[in-house]
Amino acid sequence: MLAQDGKMRETDAANVETILRLIQSVPSKKAEPIKLWLAKVGYERMQEMADPEKALNRSRSYWQKMDRSEKWIQQRMMGQETRNKLTDYWSKHEVKQGDEYAILTNIIHEEWSALSVKQHKQLKNLKTENLRDHMAEAELIFTALAELSTRAIAESIKSEGLEENKIPSKKGGRIAKNARLELEQKTGKEVVSGENYKLPAQNKKKLNE
Repeated sequence: MLAQDGKMRETDAANVETILRLIQSVPSKKAEPIKLWLAKVGYERMQEMADPEKALNRSRSYWQKMDRSEKWIQQRMMGQETRNKLTDYWSKHEVKQGDEYAILTNIIHEEWSALSVKQHKQLKNLKTENLRDHMAEAELIFTALAELSTRAIAESIKSEGLEENKIPSKKGGRIAKNARLELEQKTGKEVVSGENYKLPAQNKKKLNE
């Protein structure tokens, strides 16, 4: 890898999954807190698989600790439901999870917001964070409108596969775009914002409690 001195250096590297597996194998008391945390997270994940409502409650609790309003939390969860219905349609109509989902998502997002997902994250100064967790209420609403419209159009024309689903993705995004432009014209305020919800120090402490 490229080192700070500008030269390429041989470097040991691993993805997150491999690093966590290595931690589990470390015979040291110092690694014990992380092992306990991994066991706790694994147990919570098993609970959520058995009872999906627990995952919803955990998400709500997380956002509450981040001082999000109940109105924002409700909109975030409704938007996720809309998103899930769209991806359910894709999965049943020959769209592959992963890269193809990302391509269609980006088409929808760029059409309604005039920014790619990457550009929107850059505007908000985000790196690994989830973009939707840092959207303002209006951004969440227009994202949901774009995805709901995309699914409705896809269902009406029975689109199959990546290429056919690009058409409803663009049309669905355009419906939300037109609504966004009309709102901005009426209010004089832009919907797409550079604001984010990065945690202040006191909220970071809450999440660790």
